[in-house]
Amino acid sequence: MKRRIGLIVLFGALASVLAGCTEIHKPITPESKGFWNEYIVYPLSWLIKYVAGLLGGSFGLSIIVVTILIRLLILPLMIQQTRNAKAMQALQPEIEALRKKYSSKDAQTQQKLQQEMMLLFQKHGVNPMAGCFPILIQMPILIGFYHAIMRTREIAQHNFLWFDLGEKDPYYILPVIAGVTTFIQQKIMMAGSAQQNPQMAMMLWMMPIMIVIFAINFPAALSLYWVVGNIFSIVQTYFIKGPEIAAHSGGAKK
Repeated sequence: MKRRIGLIVLFGALASVLAGCTEIHKPITPESKGFWNEYIVYPLSWLIKYVAGLLGGSFGLSIIVVTILIRLLILPLMIQQTRNAKAMQALQPEIEALRKKYSSKDAQTQQKLQQEMMLLFQKHGVNPMAGCFPILIQMPILIGFYHAIMRTREIAQHNFLWFDLGEKDPYYILPVIAGVTTFIQQKIMMAGSAQQNPQMAMMLWMMPIMIVIFAINFPAALSLYWVVGNIFSIVQTYFIKGPEIAAHSGGAKK
């Protein structure tokens, strides 16, 4: 969990650095050079514009469609993450038993604990870092969206519903929805685990707060991407973990 928190902080810092780089004020075009521009920002910019053309010029609808397309592309990875999370949850009793067995804080005992845990993970085919893979994949896309929005004049100059895509949501509605949907998505993912693990319970509240802070300061188009992605994840996770979620909800009511 500490590694996961560290990764989130790291990518948050990376997002801030990339968002503030000098190229953010340069329009993105087919002539833009560099790996970042040629393989991430420009393809996203082109795709959003192309889909908008198919949808009568609505860049808001285009962002929704492109977001769903991206989520469908990484769906196999997300399904694997969900299955891995369920497997990790099933191993919690054995992990706790190992921690009690090797409770001493000296380096040799802790090294032995790590070795035993790795053997346990290998035995059951579980990767404790698998939960970070979707973050690793989504962060370049999220930052690429930010650059595409800020550097594609057609996107930044259009509006959708009550907000301008290239500006902050004036009523903070999208940031709040982004935070709420992040909480729901995290809650469903952690069904039955947060009560057992205080660190996971802390993350349940930390992530939505971080998302709200980011969404308040970023263009509304980026918040729209995050909200649509969260809703997709909620539906996806519900279908994968439906019976488990229902079981925990029933237990909570009792």
